[in-house]
Amino acid sequence: MFRQIRELEKHRKIHLILSIIMIVISALAQCYIMQVFMDPSNLLSGGFTGVSILLNKILGLVGLNFPISAGIILLNLPAAILCYKQLSKRFTFLSCLQFGLVSLFLEIFQFDPFIDDRTLNVLFGGLLWGFSIAMALRAGGSTGGTDFIAQYVSNKIHKGIWDYIFCVNCFMLVIFGALFGWVYAGYSIVFQFLSTKAISSLYQRYKQITLEIITKDPEPIIETFMETCHHGMSIFEGYGGFSHSKIYVCKAVVSTYEVQDVIYNVQQTDPAVIINTYHTANFYGRFYQKPLD
Repeated sequence: MFRQIRELEKHRKIHLILSIIMIVISALAQCYIMQVFMDPSNLLSGGFTGVSILLNKILGLVGLNFPISAGIILLNLPAAILCYKQLSKRFTFLSCLQFGLVSLFLEIFQFDPFIDDRTLNVLFGGLLWGFSIAMALRAGGSTGGTDFIAQYVSNKIHKGIWDYIFCVNCFMLVIFGALFGWVYAGYSIVFQFLSTKAISSLYQRYKQITLEIITKDPEPIIETFMETCHHGMSIFEGYGGFSHSKIYVCKAVVSTYEVQDVIYNVQQTDPAVIINTYHTANFYGRFYQKPLD
């Protein structure tokens, strides 16, 4: 089934439709989480959405009503305009669609809380919030705000920086805690920590895998590999202790998003091939990173 989904995603129009569906689900999920889990427990999210919530609460202290939905639009648009030239048009469009839908859904939907326990709200809300952001990223967009910055920097250094974004959000939580109580700030830190870990686990665009492919005939493997991705491959001669014959070890580093396609295509080329994979902590040198669509 997953193979069929990947085949569909190769068609640009179908890929765009699937991406828009994921963006809509992501936006609806964020609206739901804000109203069901965050509001009852007075939690603060990260990024520009968190800034909007914080402004709403601060201005509320002096009797001014600052809609969160309006804040999301006003804060995200400048970042979208700046990133439009640096990142892809498709990424910017999907990101704008996501935070635009969140603003719209907050105005037209009203979800009632059903868990009267702050700890459970933090736990489920944090994990689901991270899932909603990862879904938007996996669709080829983002939730805007700091996601624009994170994607821009990650494209430059080929490494995810979500943990650093969490540290920046903690500074905002200090302000929140000083004004509205450190207990709420503490729970919000746990909420953001869980969401950050969920993103890091589910969105692995910048993580790499080392492939070791063992075969008796390397040329078809090399050709298939090069057709599948744009990475180099090193070939080593070896001797099979079981087969008592010459073998070849084809070694390459690919991104986690490319692994399944490479394995599938290589096995189709040589069903007798042996493949070993393991995580690469760091890769130094020229590594091709497929640009955002």
